[in-house]
Amino acid sequence: MEKIRVLVVDDSAFMRKVISDILTSDPAIEVIDRARNGLECMEKVKQLDPDVVTLDIEMPVMNGLEALEQLMLQTPVPVVMLSSLTKEGADATIRALEYGAIDFVTKPSGPISLDINKVADGIIERVKAAAQMKGRLKRHTLFNRLQMHKRPAPKSPPVANESRPAVSGHPPSPTIRETRTNGSLQKLVALGTSTGGPKALQTVLSAIPDTFPAPIVIVQHMPAGFTKSLAQRLDSLSAIRVTEVTDGQLIEPGTAYIAPGGYHFEVHQVNGQLRAHLHLQDPRSGHRPSVDVLFESVSRLTNVDKWAIIMTGMGNDGTKGLKQMKETGRVTSIIEDESTCVVYGMPRAAIQAGLADNVVPLDKIAEKLCMLLN
Repeated sequence: MEKIRVLVVDDSAFMRKVISDILTSDPAIEVIDRARNGLECMEKVKQLDPDVVTLDIEMPVMNGLEALEQLMLQTPVPVVMLSSLTKEGADATIRALEYGAIDFVTKPSGPISLDINKVADGIIERVKAAAQMKGRLKRHTLFNRLQMHKRPAPKSPPVANESRPAVSGHPPSPTIRETRTNGSLQKLVALGTSTGGPKALQTVLSAIPDTFPAPIVIVQHMPAGFTKSLAQRLDSLSAIRVTEVTDGQLIEPGTAYIAPGGYHFEVHQVNGQLRAHLHLQDPRSGHRPSVDVLFESVSRLTNVDKWAIIMTGMGNDGTKGLKQMKETGRVTSIIEDESTCVVYGMPRAAIQAGLADNVVPLDKIAEKLCMLLN
């Protein structure tokens, strides 16, 4: 079997050396070269055609974000970002995932992390996963470019005491009080995604109108410190409100709630209201937050119309939870089609388990969801 050919890019000679040593400790990986900045990275990608690039964000001459954007335009290649766990680092990481990076690894202690070996397994795991995506990356990058032209204008600041206007001629959705007093069931959409999820969430959430009549509860596999930046970015691009959920928060229509990294997210019924419950129980299949944990909590809700969405991601998180939802009540599922998945793991597991009611390409999921709810 041919080895995975990796280009390591970092402005620190120490970091280039130690990251290379980590990667070459795995017999399936070889480091074919190193680069000191984004400009060198672009030149060497053209010359060497690596299978994967590990890319630092903070570099002179041309930083990682600038290099990534140019790579995806000129010579698409699977990229794993190396990120700093700061507010600025988290914001840049979310932007990198939006530009087309496959995944990221957090440097434990800043740009020059003497303890980088703490995340050695994560670096190797993500590089191996990224290498499997080289074949479909050009098609997926083309899809992302098409989506860029559909991006909505940034959200305008809300005006006090002004109701949101209806979209496409539809009447405004009822308020929570109206929904509960007119005898209709509450509605809830539960969504799970992993690798490739930030970009996929942008595609879906930015296409949902502000009159959407249900809340959307979301698990995106992501470590602590990054989900708040993700929520803020998605909120700025979406007509509906997007927020990182807090414990005990009321779950309301027209809002998407993203589980904070490192916490399981459940939805409970409290005096007829839907509220968030966060906890630190053991990871499920290596994940916290876990899609299965969220879906299982939704399965226990009564007098609620439910929809479940599973999108791009490695593994099978969400399949057990969706199965429980199907066994305990009526739920309609939407599964992302293989043609648009960055990683066809979680969707494939749900389809193979016979749990897919609708298999839909990413750019049609919002349209299908709105149609089903209406």
